[in-house]
Amino acid sequence: MSIKTERIASNIVKELSYILAYEVKDNDIKFVTVTDCHLAPDLSYAKIYVTVFNKERIDITLKALKEAKGFIKKCLASRVDIRHIPDLEFVYDESIEYGKKIENIIEKIHED
Repeated sequence: MSIKTERIASNIVKELSYILAYEVKDNDIKFVTVTDCHLAPDLSYAKIYVTVFNKERIDITLKALKEAKGFIKKCLASRVDIRHIPDLEFVYDESIEYGKKIENIIEKIHED
């Protein structure tokens, strides 16, 4: 990614975190953490990586995020200074779980 794209992606993560925490009224979205944003080079598409506090509600939360996408894009348009807000796709971020799994394996090795 270019520096401009990285800067915009970082700004989108920051603003999305605020919007999801304070402006979206859906209770299924309240405990969502935005971990990363990957933008297309032409800024037309953004893949937003999120984690959920309650693992059993991942599918419900992703569905609620998809349904609230229009409202979220409207809020982003007033906060992020770019001409067109990219199309948002919300994806569950499995990297934290993967990191915990690796950490547990390393701890097991050190115990033995």
